[in-house]
Amino acid sequence: MSSKLPDDPLPWECLDQRYLFRRPPWLVLRHQRFRLPSGREIPDYWISEFPPWVNVVAVTGNDELVLVRQYRPGLGAVHYELPAGVVDAGEDGETAARRELREETGFGGGRWSLLTRLSANPALQDNLTTTYLAEGVARLGGPAPEVTEDLRVHLVKVGDADRLIQEGEIVQALHVAPLLRYLMARANG
Repeated sequence: MSSKLPDDPLPWECLDQRYLFRRPPWLVLRHQRFRLPSGREIPDYWISEFPPWVNVVAVTGNDELVLVRQYRPGLGAVHYELPAGVVDAGEDGETAARRELREETGFGGGRWSLLTRLSANPALQDNLTTTYLAEGVARLGGPAPEVTEDLRVHLVKVGDADRLIQEGEIVQALHVAPLLRYLMARANG
């Protein structure tokens, strides 16, 4: 949660809401009508509902990042990404992150800690992405991706991550931000 300042704007009043489309977990679209503290009404506002997401910055004992490459139809391209996925109902974030790392890459173990919690777009989406740092991970077996996933596992030296970001090889904003945070923390000791 963010800190509250004395001059923060007041919350908007929801006057009405209805669901336009429901296809969880991929898309639930909610229409709302709001009244601002000024009294002005916003008759049409759409919010996409998603379950919580998780990412893993996984680092091996050889100082390598465990990344995946997969085709993404939204951009029609293949890029490097962090192992990531949806938190299943009844599952906590770290359990989901450990599961996703194991399923997508075959890696696991290590020392786990919370790295960051981010929103893709707080104006239009209701979920958060939690990124965990897993240090000292090792290959425990082969990947077991879901039927909707066709991905390849890559081990990349941590020192090459900045170059991959600079060259546009990692474009997913919710993956770039935690990687940069990790790299900054390493640089600052």
